[in-house]
Amino acid sequence: MARRSVHYEAAFEDYLRSRGLPYVAVDETKKAIFANSAVKSFDFLVYSSSGQNLLVDVKGRKFPDSAAGRRQGTTRAWENWITRQDVEGLGEWEKVFGRDFRAALVFAYWLQGPPQRAPFDDVHIFGQKAYGFVGIGLDRYVAGARPRSAKWETITMPTREFRNEITDIANML
Repeated sequence: MARRSVHYEAAFEDYLRSRGLPYVAVDETKKAIFANSAVKSFDFLVYSSSGQNLLVDVKGRKFPDSAAGRRQGTTRAWENWITRQDVEGLGEWEKVFGRDFRAALVFAYWLQGPPQRAPFDDVHIFGQKAYGFVGIGLDRYVAGARPRSAKWETITMPTREFRNEITDIANML
């Protein structure tokens, strides 16, 4: 396992390894240059035995305890924003790798409450923290995304649509 400083990425790598899924962790300190411009790197190349291989960018978010959120009258569950740079970088990598590869976003949710209260079928424990992972193809995400912040150049997908589009990682392979 590569040494990763971001716990969301380290947890996802442990998830892949524990399920015997073949992958390559991308060295985040290396930047590729195309046409004299830096292209944002992705985090993992995950190989499929039956479909397209995945170029995965992991997006870490906290997932609130659903019971606590209901008591307070608000939750920030299913946060899923990304940057324009994420879209451009993954799209560029998808072109470079070709048709056998698909750009995908994996949202790694760090569960803030007991795992049994979270809406994930498969909860992964790593470093005494619980995570839920969901994936979505970049093309599907972009098709449903809306601007979030012009200043920060971020987009987001409405929660209902996001929940309808996401899937378990194994279903993407």
